[in-house]
Amino acid sequence: MPVRLVAYSDYLCPWCYNASVRLERLAEEQPDVEVDWRSYLLRPRPPSAPRDLEAFRTYTESWRRPAAEEDGGRFRVWQGDEGPPSHSVPAHLVAKAAAAVGPEAFRRMHARLLRAYFEENRDISADATLRALWDELGLAPEAFARREDPALLRAVLAEHEEALRFGATGVPALRSADSDAVVTGALPMATYRRFAERLRERAAEQGAA
Repeated sequence: MPVRLVAYSDYLCPWCYNASVRLERLAEEQPDVEVDWRSYLLRPRPPSAPRDLEAFRTYTESWRRPAAEEDGGRFRVWQGDEGPPSHSVPAHLVAKAAAAVGPEAFRRMHARLLRAYFEENRDISADATLRALWDELGLAPEAFARREDPALLRAVLAEHEEALRFGATGVPALRSADSDAVVTGALPMATYRRFAERLRERAAEQGAA
């Protein structure tokens, strides 16, 4: 019986990158684990004025903290003149467009967005960057336009509202698919493994009842 997890995440969140790397590894180690990635918007809309690049560079110094953790992503303090990203929505829409292509397309795009931002310092709110990532993954060119489908935006906003309703005041946040209780934070790899094992044990107990 699958262990189904729901993870709320934002592509601009460094701790979400660590959680994504660990949960992907968990699913590789334990093939019965399924992770349903859902949207959470740390920056739901563009700012009224352009963000200051030098202030953003200073902010990215804080990425050294998640970078120092084990079993996480790779980070580079912001270099170059690209960015900063305007808001969270564009990356989520492209991820949803990839999901419409198929689960494997989503998995690859999900990981690629995080690497592009945190490792390569690319502005993943810029349409040109998102198109380049799409083409790099070899996804059908015509399917990229799906990101403009209003239904995808509604889905992104609905998932964000769902996370808030379940008490996720920050990300990453994780819950079992059959529970409303969320656990917030990028947990250690060992904790994710124990969480999956407890869910298996609970399912076995319920099956035996």
